[in-house]
Amino acid sequence: KPAVIAASLGSPWLVLAFWLLGGVIALFGALTYSELIAMFPQAGGLYVFLREGYGRPMAFVFGWTYMLIVKPSAAAGIAMLFATHVNRLLGTEWNPQIITICVLVALTTINVLGTELSTRFAGIFTAIKFGSLAIIVVAALVIRKGTISNFHDEPAPMTIWQAIIPVMAAILWTYDGWSDAGSIAGEIKNPQKTLPRIFVMGTIAVTGLYVAVNAVFIWMIPLSQQKNEPSLAPVVMEKLIGPAGGVAVIILILISTLGSSHASIMTGARVTYQQARDGLLFGFLGRVSPKFRTPAVSLWVQCMFSCGAVLALETFDKLADTFTFTMWIFYGLAGLTLFIFRVKRPDAVRPFMCVGYPWVPAIFVLIASGMTGYSIWQSPKTTLPWVAVLAAGFPVYYLWEWVMRPKNNATRA
Repeated sequence: KPAVIAASLGSPWLVLAFWLLGGVIALFGALTYSELIAMFPQAGGLYVFLREGYGRPMAFVFGWTYMLIVKPSAAAGIAMLFATHVNRLLGTEWNPQIITICVLVALTTINVLGTELSTRFAGIFTAIKFGSLAIIVVAALVIRKGTISNFHDEPAPMTIWQAIIPVMAAILWTYDGWSDAGSIAGEIKNPQKTLPRIFVMGTIAVTGLYVAVNAVFIWMIPLSQQKNEPSLAPVVMEKLIGPAGGVAVIILILISTLGSSHASIMTGARVTYQQARDGLLFGFLGRVSPKFRTPAVSLWVQCMFSCGAVLALETFDKLADTFTFTMWIFYGLAGLTLFIFRVKRPDAVRPFMCVGYPWVPAIFVLIASGMTGYSIWQSPKTTLPWVAVLAAGFPVYYLWEWVMRPKNNATRA
């Protein structure tokens, strides 16, 4: 996403400020959700917060949107990056959509084969991804082929108000993932203590790394050139250590995008699974594989929708922007439940309490609301169709309840 940001801003310092701001927003969200996940350490994450805070209708709408739009576009978007870099590495022009679909099927298969296998797979790829970015920073500081003159301001391509949405959408997409660990809370040992630590420390570490990496990108490549480069890391490493560096980074990007796609698939299906277990989706979506003890049906249904997103939206940018817009609506709504629980459940057990309450969650909710409203105002043709899909979830919920009520009553009888 750095190319999108460079095409919107003229000040390198403003670019870094936006990256830092994105990290602070993610941290405020992580602090907010840490209290929530400690209260409700169940599979489903945001879905559970919304269900407990607003009731079944809102939980259904979130699960409906999550299953149809949010996770399919997220997993497909990251896998599309993998496909693009396969062609770049091999010098081929294979259809990226076909490559993406093959990757989604393969990663879904790994997730079906077992949670322990999936977790190890995710851990290895996360370590490689984090380490590779750290190597870029260290190599740049040691070899020192950059120039401080790149930090001088250039003419801005657009006003700051025009740039906010594309820049923040790109940055918040890149930070996204800080909330996903909550989706597998039911499968983590001692989640009340483990997950808040993962949320907060992980977000702080990633923020520091992202700001450092982007400072190195600017030090090595001026913004005027960044906007013409689809991927900066290979270019930077090629400048530092020659052609071999560029090839090595492309390989690391392939590993990184595989790991991120895998993590997105692993956490996404747990929401659909939990919703089905609550009787808010078809029961077969809540089935667990008798052999592997994983939500296999939800995983394959998610894979089907992800493949559909690849064919319908076609490009990485469309997939990423769709995810960011729809997901931040629910991030704000879920953050608001913290205030609801503080009022309605003052005596509830809270193994972790949000630092900076009420300002931290309030700022997080306001930013999420502002991003949503400003996105609709700036690009109604792109965003309103997704709002319509989201809103359609409410009548679908009441139709679902009307159809399923006799069956549920019979079951209870």
